[in-house]
Amino acid sequence: MSTVSRRAFVGTSALVGTAAATGVTAHPAVAHGRGDRARRAVVVGPGSPQYPDLARGVNQRWIGTPDWIALPGSTEQVVAAVQRAVDTGRRVAVRGGGHCFEDFVGNDEVRAVVDLSAMNAIGYDTRRRAVEVGAGARLGDVNEQLFKRWAVALPAGSCPTVGVGGHISGGGYGPLNRTLGLTVDHLHAVEVVVVGRDGTARAVVASRDDRGALHDLWWAHTGGGGGTFGVVTRYWLRSPGAPGSDPRRALPAPPTELLVATVVWPWQDLDRDSFVTLLKNYSAWHVAHNTPGDPEADLYSHLALFHRSGGAVALNVQLSTEQGDPDRRLDSFLAALGRGVATRSRTVERHRLPWLMATQWSGFADRPSGKRIKGKSAYHRTAFDDAQAQALHRHLTRTDYDHPGSGLLVAPYGGRVNAVAPHETALAHRDSALMLMYVSEWTAAAEDDRHVGFLRDLYEDVYAATGGAPAPGRSTAGAYVNYADTDLKDPRRNRSGVSWQELYFGANHARLRRTKARWDPRDEFRHALSVRPGGRGKR
Repeated sequence: MSTVSRRAFVGTSALVGTAAATGVTAHPAVAHGRGDRARRAVVVGPGSPQYPDLARGVNQRWIGTPDWIALPGSTEQVVAAVQRAVDTGRRVAVRGGGHCFEDFVGNDEVRAVVDLSAMNAIGYDTRRRAVEVGAGARLGDVNEQLFKRWAVALPAGSCPTVGVGGHISGGGYGPLNRTLGLTVDHLHAVEVVVVGRDGTARAVVASRDDRGALHDLWWAHTGGGGGTFGVVTRYWLRSPGAPGSDPRRALPAPPTELLVATVVWPWQDLDRDSFVTLLKNYSAWHVAHNTPGDPEADLYSHLALFHRSGGAVALNVQLSTEQGDPDRRLDSFLAALGRGVATRSRTVERHRLPWLMATQWSGFADRPSGKRIKGKSAYHRTAFDDAQAQALHRHLTRTDYDHPGSGLLVAPYGGRVNAVAPHETALAHRDSALMLMYVSEWTAAAEDDRHVGFLRDLYEDVYAATGGAPAPGRSTAGAYVNYADTDLKDPRRNRSGVSWQELYFGANHARLRRTKARWDPRDEFRHALSVRPGGRGKR
């Protein structure tokens, strides 16, 4: 455990004013148990040339105005930065990769930001027999280092610039999830900088093997969302039951080779009935192949349904070449999708890639840059019904709107994900077949209302039968906390009668609140959708 006491921090808080005046400063962090000073961390203020970049993340809708931004290089420096914010009464937020749909960091109430981008080391911890990953690392780097050094992988997301800090704490899914489960299913331990009731910041390590409050802290980071319980500084990753101390066996091996393909259906050839049939075929296939261990569980795809001004409905798909005849299996999948669709698909590309190269394949590896973004999500248990599919067609073919960057991605969920009981991790959604990400990306601030309005109309029409939100029921199962959407907190938008907490956390919300009360009783780490401290009730 690493600790910086309130007394040890005296003498550094005056640098807040210095940072604002001169732009860049360094402040000392005292390492617990040593008389020496740790390496100095950079603090960036409004006068610095770095400030305009560091005050924003990927989503250009939200640009912060913090008094200072700390760039720590060690856990001790994170403790010092958090203590500094607490002692000076500044609301603090943490940034990892910066991929956030809402203003959790870029908010005017946030006066101090801890940027973890320098804490990106990846190594093997022989004592814990686990791969250690700094919370500032990005998925692309994690993929590369895990595979090149030890020939292992995580079932993590497909966007290489997403930071692991928020990705893992929110649950973490990706193209290998149907065979390997969620990223959090391989989380062994987590290091978190927390603030006690007395206002003292300290670092705590909590693991899967702990009991009581420490186990709860580990558990909260398996789907409770980022920026809620403290600042994650390190993750340790090891699959349950992994044998020995060999890093090559700590995590699963990915497929050696993948068959990847992009297939399109031109919008000009898709009438409403063909669109509805295609969408129902796609979703029904995944519902039929949703059980853990299904022979087709290695097949993963994105069905991209964006406004018809973009020209086509597109399918990006990958599957392992190690199981039977991959080309025959892909042909069979495409035939099932096209059954009853009046127009034929067109194959844009189809070839084989070694696994690591496939993680950079443009079909999945999105790199959003310079965009303003609004996102929403939904879990689906069953195939789309006619009303849902027709609502999608109605909005995606609107003639009063013509932006190709608005629509949704439909992806497979389930498989191995659903082999874990909902209470075993904070992520409760363990019985779904599909994950939907509704998204709009644009560049001009003047168009915010137009694009946000379109996405709201689309989403609320698809879920009109359940009050404009994917309320848990036979068809839908809630929403994904990593695709944050504050509209679900607004009763004018979410008319389902189901709280946003239940949509994101299900029956796990009460335990998350108790964990929050134990580890962040002062609610120092908060944002619009963070868990609030409390007991069994809702707030």
